[in-house]
Amino acid sequence: MSQGLVPLTDQEIAERLEALSGWEQIDRYITRRYEIRYHAAVAAIVTIADRSRRVQHHADLDLRMDSLTARITTHDAGFVLTAADFDLAHRIDAIVAAHQALPLD
Repeated sequence: MSQGLVPLTDQEIAERLEALSGWEQIDRYITRRYEIRYHAAVAAIVTIADRSRRVQHHADLDLRMDSLTARITTHDAGFVLTAADFDLAHRIDAIVAAHQALPLD
């Protein structure tokens, strides 16, 4: 199993979540909802898709009129959380911030 696909322990997950404002663990996923205008979210999704393709790790994205929700797990490792998930979460945060989204708290 590659380094990026090694499942994280509960303690490692908790520590990494502390460094990710707005993200929470729900079952075997980490998830975050952003408040963002619809067209800005569409542009963000295109950028997220491009970056995801480059790192070969993808999020489940849910687009609504005024929000975008990202949900991440490592499908290839059997739906567990790995370092790759938290790397992708950081990337998504940066992309959405560049599109001037505000997180829903």
